[in-house]
Amino acid sequence: MTTFRELGLAEPLLKALTVEGYEVPTPVQELAIPPLLEGKDVLGVAQTGTGKTAAFALPVLQAMLAERSQAKRKIRALVLSPTRELAAQIGDRFAAYSKELDLRHLVIFGGVNQNPQVRALRRGLDILVATPGRLLDLVGQGYIDLTEVEFFVLDEADRMLDMGFIHDLNRIQKLLPRQKQTLMFSATYSREIRQLAATMLHTPTEV
Repeated sequence: MTTFRELGLAEPLLKALTVEGYEVPTPVQELAIPPLLEGKDVLGVAQTGTGKTAAFALPVLQAMLAERSQAKRKIRALVLSPTRELAAQIGDRFAAYSKELDLRHLVIFGGVNQNPQVRALRRGLDILVATPGRLLDLVGQGYIDLTEVEFFVLDEADRMLDMGFIHDLNRIQKLLPRQKQTLMFSATYSREIRQLAATMLHTPTEV
């Protein structure tokens, strides 16, 4: 039985996992975390509820921990989610795993007043969890700069396609640096997902 320690996770993250009551990695965590820690792009096919948020959040946090940025915080990780509910859940997980870390995250989605989100953006952050519409809206207003993103996570990619976000995804992809690590998770492995992966990922490890 593999342990989180054997996967190569850092002490502050192991501590957070213990607090959260995690004992051993789920299959998707065991398969996805090592290649992600090596800096590879990953395409993960896993159902909701299999622990995939930890599979991408933990390696991203660890990489950001290893290279602490300079004084001014900039968005180094962008996580896209199809719905506000899922975005909020991902934000909760990042909060739980990064308790011991000096990293700031923010969740933004539409359907609510943007002012509190804008104020938080102005204070600076390291990790942004967003729904595509609100993200593009705030980029268009000049509040979000994605030119320094090192990690791009596409969660529930199949649902994004079902909800008609393909054009938004293509627009967002164009705003990101070419050099970055991309992680894409989907509950299905359809032809459309494989096509999207071909345009978004660079020689990915498939799990």
